[in-house]
Amino acid sequence: MMVYLCAISNIRSGACREDCKFCTQSVKWGADINRYKEKSIETIVKEAKLAKKNRASGFCLVTSGKGLDEKTLEYVCKATKAVLKEVEISIIACNGTADKESLKELKKAGVKIYNHNLETSREYYPKICTTHNWDERFKTCENVKSVGLNLCSGGIFGMGESERDIESLLKSLKELSPEGIPLNFFIENEKLPLKATHSRGMAIEIIKKFRKNFPNSIIMLAGGREVVFGNSWLEGIKAGANSIVIGDYLTTRGERPDKDLEILEKEGIEIANEC
Repeated sequence: MMVYLCAISNIRSGACREDCKFCTQSVKWGADINRYKEKSIETIVKEAKLAKKNRASGFCLVTSGKGLDEKTLEYVCKATKAVLKEVEISIIACNGTADKESLKELKKAGVKIYNHNLETSREYYPKICTTHNWDERFKTCENVKSVGLNLCSGGIFGMGESERDIESLLKSLKELSPEGIPLNFFIENEKLPLKATHSRGMAIEIIKKFRKNFPNSIIMLAGGREVVFGNSWLEGIKAGANSIVIGDYLTTRGERPDKDLEILEKEGIEIANEC
């Protein structure tokens, strides 16, 4: 078995005016998080070096906000080039809705993968976000595929969605055939209007379902791994996931990388060198 490790760099935090009920980065909910407009390029490069040291094969540059505007595009391209100059790692960009021209520019700068999650079913989406629609998300994913970037797209579970919603999301993702599928499990916050509805058993079944339907995709056990599984996250790997986030998430702390690496080594699980 081989596992892919991915590290996240939140390069613009908490500057979002959308009203996604699952997200602490929305200014609407007033969650107590670290908010900043731009992380320095120097800091981003340092984080990329640390990610590589922690055996990550992917490094994701994430910006809060609805989409990839001109200023954000310029910033992400600059950060990408700076990282690739010093670190041999696959750059993943996660910058919201994006048109084809912007995505072509990212690709030209050296971005290999674009991450844009559908989050949930088309039917359930209006219940968790009203400031933009699900179709914009789907269109961005189509744009990603059309310009030749690899697509990373998945969802968040445990937000009150039904089995039918999970099936609908799975069907939509099948239309896109993403190379990577992050499975996130909702992390509660006192300021957010949602309560988690997931369980370990539910998470296992979701992982199995997605592995069965996407035998060749990288299935990532992403946000909420620690909440759902605690130290028993290898259950998720045994159920079919073959990727984890190493280190911290966007606004919440992850497991210490050395602890995750120790567990993988103890189990004799090989770590991929590239994604």
